[in-house]
Amino acid sequence: MNSLPITSSQTGVHEHLSALLTRHATAPFRKPVTDYNRRAFEESIAAWHAAGGVPLILDTGCGVGLSTLNLAVQYPDHFVIGIDQSEDRLGRNTQWDGPQPDNLCFIRADLVDYWRLLLEAKIFPARHYLLYPNPWPKIGHLARRWHGHAVFSSIVALGGVIECRSNWRIYVEEFAAALTQVSGHTTACEAYTTDAPITPFERKYLASGHALWRCRTELPAQQSHSR
Repeated sequence: MNSLPITSSQTGVHEHLSALLTRHATAPFRKPVTDYNRRAFEESIAAWHAAGGVPLILDTGCGVGLSTLNLAVQYPDHFVIGIDQSEDRLGRNTQWDGPQPDNLCFIRADLVDYWRLLLEAKIFPARHYLLYPNPWPKIGHLARRWHGHAVFSSIVALGGVIECRSNWRIYVEEFAAALTQVSGHTTACEAYTTDAPITPFERKYLASGHALWRCRTELPAQQSHSR
């Protein structure tokens, strides 16, 4: 089934994005971490340690986990943690043929807590993917987008190679602008295409003729090593 393109009355980077990021920088995010998310975090980190503590990849909002599996194959010398808040999505992986790679684990957790727990534990991923997150395209939904959320500074502080993809150009342009403002490393939106889509959304959007966009930045190496 073809996917409809994203429609929005917003025509460019949100005019309030910069001010929102500045406000978040001056008001620490203090939402309590739930016990459930702490237990899920500890379980996933134990799996990573059991794999030898090799370089870590985060696949955040992994959905049914196809991207996690593909990343594990692409980076066999890394360990990939696929994180999603939906138990139903994590249990619906029906799009993978053959044996699963063993350098990964899936965990059900709220990303807002998970990112902050990583930072608290001083665990810094080598690579960090945000693939086709919910775009929240209404103008009034800026604060619901990851780059408009108060947790965004934690994403940046985790460092490593951070990559965001979307079929809505404005989302990626905003994400790149937010990365530039918060990290000080200039990041730009670029067109993206592939013959080997790694997520169901990526496959569906390409089949529907959508343009894809991504931004990617590599933050300082000292932030990307595990401690």
